[in-house]
Amino acid sequence: MDIYKGLVEVLLPEDILGDFDLIDFKQEETELKIYLEEKKIIPKEYKDVHIRANGFLPEVEIKDFPIRTKFVTLLVKRRRWLLVVENKKVMRDLQLKVSGTRLSNEFAAFLKGLA
Repeated sequence: MDIYKGLVEVLLPEDILGDFDLIDFKQEETELKIYLEEKKIIPKEYKDVHIRANGFLPEVEIKDFPIRTKFVTLLVKRRRWLLVVENKKVMRDLQLKVSGTRLSNEFAAFLKGLA
């Protein structure tokens, strides 16, 4: 196992590297920004239809667990797909954050447990 990949998997939300590639990170004074881009893997629900990648949705910011003394922001680019025959744009159904918030599912559950 690649030691760096193993470390990144521990630091990021569970199973996120199955759907996303780590493309960059920026370390600032008080924040660590981690850039993720959805992999070009056809969604399971559309595997039997003519579909092709059709760019990306606007980047979304998700707040996650702090690491050491730095806040962590995941900057996520979701892929958009085109159902060619229907000329319809779709995206993979991924629940990366709690609805109505900018918090990762795991971080929101942790904070809820503190209340």
